[in-house]
Amino acid sequence: MLRLPALPAARRLSIALPLLALPAAGMAETGDVTAYDLDNGMEVVVIEDHRAPVVAHMVYYKAGSADEVPGLSGVAHFLEHLMFKATDELESGEFSRTVAENGGTDNAFTSYDQTAYYQRVAADRLPLMMEMEADRMRNLQLTQEEVDTERQVILEERSQRTDSNPGALAGEQMRAAQFIASRYGTPIIGWRHEMEELSREDALDWYRTYYSPNDAVLIVAGDVTPEAVLDLAQEYYGPIAAEPDLPERVRPQEPPQRAERRLTYEDERVARPYLIRSYLAPERDSGAQEEAAALTYLAQILGGSSFTSVLSEDLTFESDIALFAGAGYGGISLDPTTFSLYVTPAEGVSLQEAEDAMDASLRRFLEEGVDETQLERIRTQVQASEIYADDDAFGRARSYGAALTSGLTVEDVEAWPEVLGAVTAEDIMEAARSVLNRDQSVTMCVVADREEDLQ
Repeated sequence: MLRLPALPAARRLSIALPLLALPAAGMAETGDVTAYDLDNGMEVVVIEDHRAPVVAHMVYYKAGSADEVPGLSGVAHFLEHLMFKATDELESGEFSRTVAENGGTDNAFTSYDQTAYYQRVAADRLPLMMEMEADRMRNLQLTQEEVDTERQVILEERSQRTDSNPGALAGEQMRAAQFIASRYGTPIIGWRHEMEELSREDALDWYRTYYSPNDAVLIVAGDVTPEAVLDLAQEYYGPIAAEPDLPERVRPQEPPQRAERRLTYEDERVARPYLIRSYLAPERDSGAQEEAAALTYLAQILGGSSFTSVLSEDLTFESDIALFAGAGYGGISLDPTTFSLYVTPAEGVSLQEAEDAMDASLRRFLEEGVDETQLERIRTQVQASEIYADDDAFGRARSYGAALTSGLTVEDVEAWPEVLGAVTAEDIMEAARSVLNRDQSVTMCVVADREEDLQ
């Protein structure tokens, strides 16, 4: 096992490996981004950023909570916790301890479409990060005691982050109502009664099935060269055999929704009543991102600003109906996602009055169309945000990881700013008319007392 000694703090960022190698065959270069595949099927993406001798090393698995089978909700997140236990080469907890001793930080996260592990370290520590990550990709060792202990940890995490948070509980109910067939309707952390039954074998089955190089994306961003990263990836990840029985990523899809769904979530801990409405909406698809780009603009136009968006102007400034009104859309998703609207009524305004005002504002927008001045202002803001995003190598790495594990390609990510720039007012209105369909929506009132707040 490779062990580079920890350097004094003053020297940790002053040494860089001589990252020199011959150009590798099969590389696909796009600006400062290079992508290639190892023989075992592992995707590799390198994002060069030589402004500082640091690097982000990330491994994304194309397996998130939406890939779980019914009855085992939370197993993807459960295994994420267990991945920091012992391997053939490392003691339990030694992975993170070694990263810290070498001046770096590490963490992991689980989402609906992916599970990811990452470290941020000095560039000369990249070989060590790869060696340790490759080790736990194939050599995880779990004791029953560790499994039992970690199960209590995730149950406590649910208690703190979800069960004690009325907004989080309401959100769970909202998604469960929106997604009847899709696993997007099941919380990432899992339903408590199913989390309580997760076993060592459940975690190991998930590990053996999905944690393989042909189900993984390696992303390295920072002070590196593509050739050197390829050499290291071949050395550490290349020898790991592909999983021959990796299941095809086919998930249950939503049936056509033909009627609006409504629900009320009551919790005495709710400080102020509010209303959320979500609509089923298309995701960004490879080679066909135009509708998602239009919906990205639509969210900004309707609710992206507390001062100049359509809902804010109509409900907050012109009529004093709401304290807050907004909209949201996230297109990075393997399966269809949602477009959401939010409104918090002002004092003395009922939820029904706020909803009626919101619907009236939407009707006017659909009749009058996009204000061209507002569109150009938002276009400038969107373009600026894309430019600013390029300044954050770690953020770019996460963007590529999320995209590549959600059905997109490097080429799609690179094309996204151009797709955004080509969106027209007509595109936005076409997307609005398609998505803002009450028969494809879920509306939820979140209240402390339904008898008082729903009057």
